[in-house]
This record gives sequence, C-alpha cells and structure tokens, in this order.
Amino acid sequence: MQFATLEEAVVDARQLLASGYVRHGNWTLGQICWHLRIVQDPSIDGYPWYFSLFAFLRPIVRRTLMPRVLSGDSPKGIRTAPIFVPANELKDDEEVAAFEKSVERFLKHGGSFYPHPGFGRLDRETLHRIHAAHAAHHLRFLQTADE
Repeated sequence: MQFATLEEAVVDARQLLASGYVRHGNWTLGQICWHLRIVQDPSIDGYPWYFSLFAFLRPIVRRTLMPRVLSGDSPKGIRTAPIFVPANELKDDEEVAAFEKSVERFLKHGGSFYPHPGFGRLDRETLHRIHAAHAAHHLRFLQTADE
C-alpha cells in the first residue's frame, strides 16, 4: 500500500472507520491515527530536544533509509520511541477525526518545518511524502471488514 498524499491516508482511515476493519498488526485504527498525528505534528511544533542528539547520523539514515520509506518498503519491526506509542483505550472515531485535523493543519502550514529526527531538514514536498509513506506503512496492517 502506498499513498501519494496525506489526503489519501485520511480517506483510507475514514473508509476503515465506516466499514469496520480486521487487524493484522498490533494497533487499532485509533492507535494508528494517534501515532501518525503525534509523529506528524512535531514537524510544525518541534521535536523534543533529545531527538537531535544523534543528528550527526542523519546523512547516513537519509541516504540508506529514506529511499526505502519513500518506495513503500519501510522496515517492519523497528521499535518506536516510547513517546510515540499509543495507549490502549483510544477511540477510533475520535482519533480518525484528530488525524484528519492534523493533516489539514500540515497542508495549510505556510511556515518552515522542523528537521525530521531521522532525515534532517526536508522541503515541504518530501516531508509530505514521508508522512504519507508513514501512514501507508501503518494503515496497511488494517483491512476493511468486507474484504
């Protein structure tokens, strides 16, 4: 699964919410949407200071991992930072709506973006593609109930 835009990810999340879904991974739709939002919002608001401790590795990560992420071949099984792990009791409908608002905010943002923790400073288009690829990576673990 790949999304060309974040809007496509929102459409997919809304379809999963409307139809119901089957999980093929660890997280519910609400947990995934929460995670996507919490990872995406710091592009505008800023990341915790300690995310820049390994900034010297960004050129290597950018050269080796970013092409895989953008091609839809994100590595599976990499543990996320604890601050980005969702709680268990999130409500799907609330988190899909919050994710949609986060996407709208990202798309309307006219200023600069904070450097990505792994890839460094990215232009708007590349950052959009990264967030869309990240959404596809997680949402691919859910299938509509009627499939």
